[in-house]
Amino acid sequence: MSTQSPFGGRVGRAFPTLPKGETVASFETYAEAQAAVDALAKAEFPVKELTIVGTDLTSVERITGKLTWSRAAGAGALSGAWFGTFLGLLFFIFAPTGASVGILISAVLIGAGFGMIFSVVSYSLNRRRRDFTSVMQVLAARYAIITESAHADRARSVLGVDAPAPERPAATLPAENGGRPLSYGEATDAAKRAAAEAARAQQPPARPRYGELAPTAGAGDAASAAPQADGDGAEASTTPESPTSER
Repeated sequence: MSTQSPFGGRVGRAFPTLPKGETVASFETYAEAQAAVDALAKAEFPVKELTIVGTDLTSVERITGKLTWSRAAGAGALSGAWFGTFLGLLFFIFAPTGASVGILISAVLIGAGFGMIFSVVSYSLNRRRRDFTSVMQVLAARYAIITESAHADRARSVLGVDAPAPERPAATLPAENGGRPLSYGEATDAAKRAAAEAARAQQPPARPRYGELAPTAGAGDAASAAPQADGDGAEASTTPESPTSER
């Protein structure tokens, strides 16, 4: 899959914002989303209107092994040898002489030596804090293909998928969204607002600070606290009668 240039295209002319449109299909892996885009491209679909959006991003660091002196030296020598090969090829191309082959071999050996020394010194400084090698990845839980509303039906027909269910109940769509399905950006904003309202409703009421009056009881509390009348209309006494002493 090709990558657009940072100096042109839609990305170069706009600030990073969430794409507007409808969700065509959603996949669990990026490979499936890429295959769907390739299928749309083969069907002469305007793929420049498509966007792959990954949700629930997670940083994953995969441990590849334990770092030792030999592995550190070998990795440094290999990286230095590649750099020496690059410099030697430059001399070999722009200054082709009889000694160019010797210069190329010397550049590879010198680069491998310097790379090994640098890697060993770096490992000696960091060996107590990091004694393993790893590969860092950023993965998403779902990969959704987003496109403009005008092309959503055609994209679904090419992929053979149905329209996804709206994230909010259909009863709220006519009053809040004019009866049309929510776009990806509108559904995201609505989900964030609903989550904020739910979190706000679960918070306990704030206690009054020192010097502030406590909230007064409502009418229902006052009515329940008032003494109740008995059947003859007289108020029932809430305190027990004290026994009278007889003389």
